[in-house]
Amino acid sequence: MNKVMIIGNLAKDPELTTTNNGVSLCKFTIAVPRRFAGSDGEREADFLPIIVWRGLADNCYKYLKKGSKAAICGSIQTRSYEGQDGTRRYMTEIVADDVEFLASRQNFNGEGDDEGEKPVGGKKDSKDVVSKFEPIDDGNLPF
Repeated sequence: MNKVMIIGNLAKDPELTTTNNGVSLCKFTIAVPRRFAGSDGEREADFLPIIVWRGLADNCYKYLKKGSKAAICGSIQTRSYEGQDGTRRYMTEIVADDVEFLASRQNFNGEGDDEGEKPVGGKKDSKDVVSKFEPIDDGNLPF
């Protein structure tokens, strides 16, 4: 069985190309932090190359950008090619079957730039929201 699931942030903006037959191909790199810190106290990350095909490739190119958080489900593929110096080189990539767009890094800091991410009319005070609730008579509850 060859199945991989990862969640991470895009290390750079995705690149979209098409094959000679017109099939869309999107490539990007996901930075996935390691679980534990190294000896220097720093958490390292693995930078994993992702390949996405067809309509999903178009959507990834359209909606993802550097820093976007995404969940990837796919399989690992290894290919080889001959380098300019004549040596055999190997490339390991994740071919995505499914990509979930989670959130960009800016959303976690409250700095989202999309209008849909900001509250209408600016920030709302929680006291304003709570004051609009009406008290309930406990005697009317069925339990």
